[in-house]
Amino acid sequence: MPLSTLALLGTLTGCAAAAEQVAAPEPADDATRETAAVDASYRDGSYRADGAYQSPAGGESIIVVLQLENDIVTDVEIGLYPTSATSSTYQAEFASGIGELVVGQDIDSLDVTVVAGSSLTSTGFRAALASIKAEAVES
Repeated sequence: MPLSTLALLGTLTGCAAAAEQVAAPEPADDATRETAAVDASYRDGSYRADGAYQSPAGGESIIVVLQLENDIVTDVEIGLYPTSATSSTYQAEFASGIGELVVGQDIDSLDVTVVAGSSLTSTGFRAALASIKAEAVES
């Protein structure tokens, strides 16, 4: 192979590696995590929000209903809206395990990442939680 061809291949390989590095996704939940660090005061009550997220099957969503009392989560319910059998399994596992992680906790201390093996559903939960906190915060 001529030296110029090898140089071109090396350059193209370097471009591909650089493109892969540029294309690496940033964590989508930094804003949610920053919001969680804020210690605010919230109105008691029941709050409902949709939590959308992306799965390999496409767009998914869950409904999160939280009951708050003195900034403490006293109950949580998850409405499931899967678009595939795999999502159905993960959403059901998430719904069955979320209560033990969040009930009895201060809403500002919640940092849900993986529940019963479900990590993508947690993204929807965090999105819904951010909406609930925005609605419930006392001004």
